Amino acid sequence: MHELGIVFHIVKTVENIAAEHQVSKVGKVVLEIGEVSTIIPSYLTDCWNWKCSKSKLMEGCELAIETIPAITYCESCGETYPTVAHGKTCPYCGSSSTYLIQGNEHEIKEIEVC
Repeated sequence: MHELGIVFHIVKTVENIAAEHQVSKVGKVVLEIGEVSTIIPSYLTDCWNWKCSKSKLMEGCELAIETIPAITYCESCGETYPTVAHGKTCPYCGSSSTYLIQGNEHEIKEIEVC
């Protein structure tokens, strides 16, 4: 379960930003998570709730998750397409000379303070 490590990293980042801006309470964090990032949102939420319960700054902090669609680029024809629906094979030309251009990342989009 790598979600716990991700939560620890995100909470530490939020705590550092809060300290830098003299924030005493964080109410909500919005994360963008790639469609093929291998992060399981329900596991992430469970870990989030547990970790936030251990911190006065983060206690009760809501976690909102937005999905970044996975998009693949075909080097042969220059088209992009939805990765999950078509995998590594380009639906336009049939080439497998493709690579993922988005959808594997995770990042903090927004931090809402009280």
